Amino acid sequence: MGEEIDYGAIGKQIRKYRWENGISQEALAEAVGVSTTHMSHIETGGTKLSLSVFVKIVRALKFPADFLLNGGDMESVPPEIDEIFSTSNGRQSRILLEVIRAAKNALGAERV
Repeated sequence: MGEEIDYGAIGKQIRKYRWENGISQEALAEAVGVSTTHMSHIETGGTKLSLSVFVKIVRALKFPADFLLNGGDMESVPPEIDEIFSTSNGRQSRILLEVIRAAKNALGAERV
């Protein structure tokens, strides 16, 4: 079977990011459309997070979903990348991806 989802770790990441950005639990709950009590349970890992609520939290806090799922480092992927791809059509996204791959390959060939 696949890995279990660590709802407690996801909740801690949500709380940490919310605190660091001065967002109250009440404001986030309102933006997501859940009660403050439910948001508290999400942040403590006391409830399973539905996909729809997860997506709303990611959008409300404006950060990459992998930050929550993998405990990722916000500095590793600039939020602008998500914004660029989310506002691009399919053709533009494919071209951007190829440009990024080419740039990565070029940077990998550099000797520092």
